[in-house]
Amino acid sequence: MAQQVQGVVAPGRDKPVRVETILVPDPGPGEAVVRIQACGVCHTDLHYKQGGINDEFPFLLGHEAAGVVESVGDGVTDVAPGDFVILNWRAVCGTCRACTRGRPWYCFATRNATQRMTLLDGTALSPALGIGAFAEKTLVAAGQCTKVDPAVAPEIAGLLGCGVMAGIGAAINTGDVGRGDTVAVIGCGGVGDAAVVGSRLAGAARIIAVDIDDRKLEKAKEMGATHTVNSRSTDPVEAIRELTGGFGADVVIEAVGHPETYRQAFYARDLAGTVVLVGVPTPEMRLELPLLDVFGRGGALKSSWYGDCLPSRDFPMLIDLHQQGRIDLGAFVTETIGLGDVENAFARMHEGDVLRSVVIL
Repeated sequence: MAQQVQGVVAPGRDKPVRVETILVPDPGPGEAVVRIQACGVCHTDLHYKQGGINDEFPFLLGHEAAGVVESVGDGVTDVAPGDFVILNWRAVCGTCRACTRGRPWYCFATRNATQRMTLLDGTALSPALGIGAFAEKTLVAAGQCTKVDPAVAPEIAGLLGCGVMAGIGAAINTGDVGRGDTVAVIGCGGVGDAAVVGSRLAGAARIIAVDIDDRKLEKAKEMGATHTVNSRSTDPVEAIRELTGGFGADVVIEAVGHPETYRQAFYARDLAGTVVLVGVPTPEMRLELPLLDVFGRGGALKSSWYGDCLPSRDFPMLIDLHQQGRIDLGAFVTETIGLGDVENAFARMHEGDVLRSVVIL
């Protein structure tokens, strides 16, 4: 029998979100119902609300979450009721051409729940990134549940479900930052700061944080940046070159998702250096670069999807590093809020007042 729970719904493009009663069906084959304990307010949810992802309204928002498996459907063996899990939006299929080539972090057929959650009147909801976790309970594909140590607070663990994993993975997986490298991170929100943490974890010798907000730059220093550049008052390309002996950084991570900051990243890297795009653009954005410069500078231009992570490998590893005190995932949590505070959290995010607001259920 379907359960009635409270969830945060975006009814239409740029309309205020509202808390509504939603129906969560019993899990079918390969599915699981998860009781959500915490869910971070991620910029991707704001993109959904603004219609920047697609127009399949209404959306059930929230995806950066942790909770406890309540029930599972037929054929589910990897998780069981009572398991503490982080939800992920890359439930690898195991059979697509990426998976069979040993590159499951690029899985082209990731799984979501087959059944739909609905409003009371039967209107089907589109769950953000196939999760929809601004809700007391949600229905997902069982492969979207990654078991981790339940000793970690859910408001901390859930952050690996998107932003923190995306940033750390952009550095250690996509960017392949190595010991002694110089790294520049453009955009110091939650994802950018996570890229700083990942670069430090990988052994980067110099980590240059770039932003237009001095508050964010100060936070980036707390996270491990060795140098900061306010690009509102300073040319970031020239500043990064000056800090790297005139050469540019080995790896530049663009965590904004804007053509101008991407161009800055492109020209701020060393010859044969790497640019990693982890910021999420909107559909109308276009990029223009001289093709001769793309050819002449060599190196690699990469996009990082979810930090090119493999949840079953990376989530437990990062939780373990947190428990060892080698990274501080708790430093990303600015505030904890309720379901009814999500709209205000979006406003605070836009103003740059928070690193992460986390909904506690």
